[in-house]
Amino acid sequence: MAARLPFGVQAATMRAVFRLPQAFKRLLAGKPITLDGQTLALDAQLLLRMGELNGVSLSAPSVEQARAGMEMNMRLMPGPSPDVPTRDLQIPSSNGPIPARLYSPRDVPEPAPLLVFFHGGGWVIGSVESHDHAARFLAEQAGVRVLSVEYRLAPEHRFPAAVDDALAAFDYAHKHADELGVDQARIAVGGDSAGGNLAAVTALESTRRGGPAPVFQLLVYPEVDFVNRRRSRRLFATKFLLTDADMRWFEGHYLAPSDDRSDPRLSPLLAPDLSGLPPAYLVTAGFDPLRDNGEAYAKALQEAGVPVSYRCHRDLIHGFINFVPLGGRFREATLEIAAALRTGLAYAR
Repeated sequence: MAARLPFGVQAATMRAVFRLPQAFKRLLAGKPITLDGQTLALDAQLLLRMGELNGVSLSAPSVEQARAGMEMNMRLMPGPSPDVPTRDLQIPSSNGPIPARLYSPRDVPEPAPLLVFFHGGGWVIGSVESHDHAARFLAEQAGVRVLSVEYRLAPEHRFPAAVDDALAAFDYAHKHADELGVDQARIAVGGDSAGGNLAAVTALESTRRGGPAPVFQLLVYPEVDFVNRRRSRRLFATKFLLTDADMRWFEGHYLAPSDDRSDPRLSPLLAPDLSGLPPAYLVTAGFDPLRDNGEAYAKALQEAGVPVSYRCHRDLIHGFINFVPLGGRFREATLEIAAALRTGLAYAR
């Protein structure tokens, strides 16, 4: 992910551009883009245009470059972020401590509802830091505590390492609810993209084993099927931030050739039984290769008798919750997600 402009110039430009009047934004972004009966939001088109100018790509020649690029691009997001007190901690597990960050909004009384959050990044890139804006926003707007988990990344730690860490993090949150100041009866799991996959898998695995399980799942443009290539993956294979090439790059680092891609810990959509899972709010973006996978999972959950609310933001791109500091459509869509989380946990008792 090679930047063509110095970081300071990019950051200042980002702030200035997204403060421009709509007419000037349209001049910079170009003619409206319509595909599959959807028109891309101006904010999303403008972001993509700026990414083109700065050479943004989620994958890179090396894992190290891709990770550094994502962290740098997230630092470009203008503030201010919500002022939510945080505490970094270590979650013990059989595979070693798992770093995490607890976000505790000041106006939320204890015991508070909790979202155990798994960041996106294809199981290869991303971190608690890269998703700090999103975690702060959800904590403040939903009125919940958020435990953001730094699960192990591939290729150093391939599947199922991230799954093991996600389950360990949920178990820790449930067991140490008093210490975290949260209500043991109101713990949700959630995440975006790869993190949405881990949240769905955590809900599935914890329910199937019996014992503690989340009471709600927040699935934001999740990957749920490593076997089937649906129409949206072909339609949006290029030009809309997450590309088919990126997805193949991520999968190649996360999976070993011998892994069974139909394993429900990879592809929860292919699980033989989805009944009994906690209620879900599932969000997709219209201009996203993962759109149809998410929609298929929402339908499968509904057919299994799981209460599901499905929302497709047809004018947005993959990754939109990371761009909430830019305001506009990104903020509007993420506000809807926060409202759904607040409601889901309010009725979880």
